[in-house]
Amino acid sequence: MDKQGHDHIQAGGLGKQLISGDRKLDILSDININIPAASAVAVVGASGSGKSTLLGLLAGLDLPTAGNVNLLGHSLNDLNEDQRAQLRAGRVGFVFQSFQLLPGLTALENVGLPLELIGDPQSRERARDALGSVGLQDRLDHFPRQLSGGEQQRVALARAFVIEPEVLFSDEPTGNLDKNTGQQIADLMFSLRDARQTTLVLVTHDEHLASRCDIQYTLDAGVLKTPL
Repeated sequence: MDKQGHDHIQAGGLGKQLISGDRKLDILSDININIPAASAVAVVGASGSGKSTLLGLLAGLDLPTAGNVNLLGHSLNDLNEDQRAQLRAGRVGFVFQSFQLLPGLTALENVGLPLELIGDPQSRERARDALGSVGLQDRLDHFPRQLSGGEQQRVALARAFVIEPEVLFSDEPTGNLDKNTGQQIADLMFSLRDARQTTLVLVTHDEHLASRCDIQYTLDAGVLKTPL
């Protein structure tokens, strides 16, 4: 499959409002963005600027109150929640600040879960290989509580990349880690992304991390500033 030459994500006129009592709060306003296949795009903004909300809309985890998102050739407004989940399955990976590992599953089981969900008969072997690729071949049977923060984020990276996603959404991937560990995780994420030519959408307040992407946008009070 040729991953070059088309947009993996397009958003037009995107807005998100929350109603609080009798007040309407504009979280995002009139956002337009095209994210080419195999590109790395960063959205930088302060805490509370709407970055995580935007990521959720682009990934179809939530729906906008205005505008539309096209993800991997599908208009998300035309799909229900189950259909959006089906579109993401096996094609979209996530890495979050809080790791989002299931505490009752081992590292191997956490990484294998997205493969189990799409019925991959090689899920255990592929999960083992993915953990090896992030340097955790000796932690297969450890539970999240037995792992450091950096190790948990490595498990999360292995889980995200094990499906060989076309798109990876990453929300403050180094936000809960010390500087050195965060640097290691960032290096690992970009090397995995580069090897697979995955489209990366990264939201962060860390401008140094964002500078490693091909394109940087700034989100300020719900308004997306186009790159210079």
